[in-house]
Amino acid sequence: MTNMSFNKELPLAIGSDHAGYEYKELLKAMLLAEGWQVADKGTDSTNSTDYPDHAHPVAQMVEAGAATAGILICGSGNGVCMTANKHLGIRAALCWTEELASLARQHNNANVLCIPARFVPYRTAEQMTHVFLTTAFEGGRHEKRVEKI
Repeated sequence: MTNMSFNKELPLAIGSDHAGYEYKELLKAMLLAEGWQVADKGTDSTNSTDYPDHAHPVAQMVEAGAATAGILICGSGNGVCMTANKHLGIRAALCWTEELASLARQHNNANVLCIPARFVPYRTAEQMTHVFLTTAFEGGRHEKRVEKI
């Protein structure tokens, strides 16, 4: 297991359902402006859609090593998190503060950030994304625990 933060040489996979669409579009623009490659797995509007249809492709990219990490957004964050965590090697973390995003990386080596769009302001989502992408896994005593997952 690596204790590095994420690598810009691979794309970030991002996806949302209708409830997370606006945040996804804003985060995608921010990430592209910061030099990240972004693989957008939908949705492409605020029309009602099923979150697994977008969470599975994000998780599959991370699982296969085709994406350095994933970002998923839905209303509560729970649906996309549960879906992503069905994939081998995915450690999706539902976060609603910067501190949780940091701890998800430091202690759990999370590789998919799940954001509850209906419960956090956009600015918090943006800050969590920055923290998540720049925080390294601490390894050490946490590595043994993560390996047991």
